[in-house]
Amino acid sequence: MNGRSPRGVHGARALSQHILPAAGTMIGVCTTLVGLVKIAEAQIGPSHVDEAVSLTAILFLVSAAASYLSMRLDDDRPLALRLERVADICFVIGLLGLSTITLLFAYETI
Repeated sequence: MNGRSPRGVHGARALSQHILPAAGTMIGVCTTLVGLVKIAEAQIGPSHVDEAVSLTAILFLVSAAASYLSMRLDDDRPLALRLERVADICFVIGLLGLSTITLLFAYETI
């Protein structure tokens, strides 16, 4: 066995049910970060952090939308599984992007 649990009736929806609230939360985190950077720009000067964080917020929005649509469709439809995969990939790319932006901002690279 490959270490994964077999997908049951609710197997596809289980991941989407976790991605949707987490992606919504991350959109809020990105929005807060953009606001804080805008306030900090008065002290530190202009930066492109807010623009980069906005792009990651769009990734989280795509992830949330795909997750929601995946849950609304039947589990046995291939489109539902594809949407869930899109949600998962966008969410992970968004997390990696936000972490990279944070690291670069901390070291004053961007």
